Amino acid sequence: MSERDLFDETTESVLTAGEHPPVGRYRLDLGTGRWAWSAEIYAMYGFQPGEVVPTAELMLSHAHPEDLAQVDAVLRRAAATGEPFSAVHRVYDAQRRLHLVVVTGQTRRGPEGGAATEVAGYFIDMTDVHRRAAQREASRAIQASAEHRGTIEQAKGMLMVVHGIDADDAFGRLRLASNRLNVPVRDLADRLLRRFSGPGRPGVPTAAEVDAYLAEPSQERPGSDAALA
Repeated sequence: MSERDLFDETTESVLTAGEHPPVGRYRLDLGTGRWAWSAEIYAMYGFQPGEVVPTAELMLSHAHPEDLAQVDAVLRRAAATGEPFSAVHRVYDAQRRLHLVVVTGQTRRGPEGGAATEVAGYFIDMTDVHRRAAQREASRAIQASAEHRGTIEQAKGMLMVVHGIDADDAFGRLRLASNRLNVPVRDLADRLLRRFSGPGRPGVPTAAEVDAYLAEPSQERPGSDAALA
């Protein structure tokens, strides 16, 4: 899963699960170049309110190097076009901790739709929410890997019993059959276990039965009654 896909999933999880990441409000006076931050944005940058003077230069100095050009372009485009915007970028705070921040904004214009006078909007710190989503994704991947590994280990154990061989030789037989039949090892292991184990199955199969099945399991359609018979 890409970082963009993961971020999309993170955003959806926030909206559907009711999570409330830190949100701060800002305002930029385009005439003077002065920024005003709420306390939450100071915290995102690792400062106490009023400890520093918020400026575009300060923000750019804390941006992740790979996101620096994007942040600069977004701010310039917002001031020039007056169009609403949103952007995602990474920020290093004063303690060099990395934050994932969403910035939204809308430009306000003078009387009768004149020149843009200020940009105002929100900073949303998605760091913890994003981290939890990444942890969930990692847990799913680990769980899937463990399940596949468990199936393969059981199939190896069956081959070790019926042939009296060690674990390396058992896996070698599975891998050779996998290559010959063009079936992933984990799928072949799963089909082998379902063929010879489980409720209603006979006792330990013979080596000849297992070898015969590994030679031609492709003649049975995976998922069919014949494949599980």
